[in-house]
Amino acid sequence: MSIVVTGATGHLGRHVVEQLLEKVPAGRITAVVRTPEKAAGLAERGVRIATADYNDPASFGGLFAAGDKVLLVSGNEFDKGRVQQHTVVIEAAEAAGVALLAYTSAPSGLTAALADDHRGTEKVLVESGVPYTLLRNGWYHENYTENLAPVLAHDAVVAAAGDGRVSSASRADYAAAAVAVLTGEGHENTAYELGGDTAWSFAEYAAELSRQTGKDIAYDAVSPETLVAVLTGAGVPEPFARILAGVDVSIEKGELVVPGGDLSRLIGRPTTPLSEAVAAALEG
Repeated sequence: MSIVVTGATGHLGRHVVEQLLEKVPAGRITAVVRTPEKAAGLAERGVRIATADYNDPASFGGLFAAGDKVLLVSGNEFDKGRVQQHTVVIEAAEAAGVALLAYTSAPSGLTAALADDHRGTEKVLVESGVPYTLLRNGWYHENYTENLAPVLAHDAVVAAAGDGRVSSASRADYAAAAVAVLTGEGHENTAYELGGDTAWSFAEYAAELSRQTGKDIAYDAVSPETLVAVLTGAGVPEPFARILAGVDVSIEKGELVVPGGDLSRLIGRPTTPLSEAVAAALEG
């Protein structure tokens, strides 16, 4: 039985593989990638590398075996029909008779357009009959901390989220939850609502940045249309800018506050505070 991770050289997938290596022999891990050269370091450590592409159903033929546990990391090609891409993996897993397919989804309360593909994929997965775990990941600290340059250049956090709050956590936290499911038992046909222990507002985020940088960084609350204009002016394609603005609208409604503590329970520790992610980004 192998543990198979798709998108294994992506931001989240790499965290998952690294954490799996701490728990299971490398020979039991299969990293599915589109560009094997990016996984050379994993191959050197004994991880099996498989080349496959969500857009090429044939590439998943024979990739899975009966009894495998699979992590399907959601794709990021928003313009290529993500539900159909994910269905390719689900159908291959069903044909092989895998023991479990875990999927990185979105919180059930999220109504932004970003969630539509996740809801569609969940429907396909549940109806497939494959034993499943829905990892409904909330927002990531890194969605903000990895792009601090414009914030520090203009001394402003710009968002269309009003006074809304976000239960974000680090990629490493969400990866740890996936690893707990892939290496544990009793997670079949279960959905986990995953988010950080402490929700924060953008005003609090700006205050934390001010504290750690010594600068006076303000929160500039703008309209969704203004945010789209800001993002497109910075080079973000308009369709994706509108998706991001839609997420901010959902944040203002409270849809990215994830209650319940599923994430910290799964990983057996408190989630990473936003302040730590900010510190790491500033040091990097």
